[in-house]
Amino acid sequence: MSEKTLKKEREFHDRWAATIEIDQIQVADYFEACTAPENRFILHHLGDVKGKTLLDVGCGAGENSVYFAQQGAHCVASDYSPGMVEVALKLAENNGVKIQGHVGNAMAFDFADDSFDIIYIANLLHHLPDVKVALKECHRLVKPGGKVCFWEPLKHNPVINVYRRMATEVRTEDEHPLDINIVPFVKSLFAQTQWDTFWIATLWIFLRFYLIERVNPNEERYWKKIILEKERLEPEYRRLEQMDGWLKQIPGMKRMAWNLAVVATK
Repeated sequence: MSEKTLKKEREFHDRWAATIEIDQIQVADYFEACTAPENRFILHHLGDVKGKTLLDVGCGAGENSVYFAQQGAHCVASDYSPGMVEVALKLAENNGVKIQGHVGNAMAFDFADDSFDIIYIANLLHHLPDVKVALKECHRLVKPGGKVCFWEPLKHNPVINVYRRMATEVRTEDEHPLDINIVPFVKSLFAQTQWDTFWIATLWIFLRFYLIERVNPNEERYWKKIILEKERLEPEYRRLEQMDGWLKQIPGMKRMAWNLAVVATK
């Protein structure tokens, strides 16, 4: 990653960190809400984390580190943005748990080999110029038998790509969603890989935000809004999620989803 790109990413996320209202973050929702299918999938395949060492790569506001700390894991919240690491530490304090903060580059960490039982990555890899380098780095850091789990956006769906072109103020210009073909690469690195994709018919909710409710995508992050308004959205989401289950049985349709979730065992 060039120094110029790194600088832009850090500055963007530092600015975002300065606007975050920590008291408004409901940590459990990011893993247990109906509208968080990626993390529900990861939790299902991850199992008990109590006593495990966990590296949260690209920790952002710290929801992930705090959630896993509440489940008994020993968490290191790492981000290239010092501002985000600071927010994560404050969120942990507000929620009565302890985590360790770390500022680092996901493509070249300063940790020793086999340092962690679990590596968790949420919505970070698509900000990096070489996803494969970062995944190899995660493979180096996780212990034998340990798990690397991540969820990321895919690049194939035309509806979500229209949203990306509109929501320029809440995204960085260098990010690039993943190709579904990252899955075979992960399988080549790890002994076992579980994966699925999410949000096909359910993307109607994004269309409704824009077409019916007139929510400006540059003023509200839709992917945050679906968590914040989970109770209002649940009846419609559940119906659409059932449709997604049918659609994903059609060959080739999984690639048309918004997000990919993976749990890989070394």
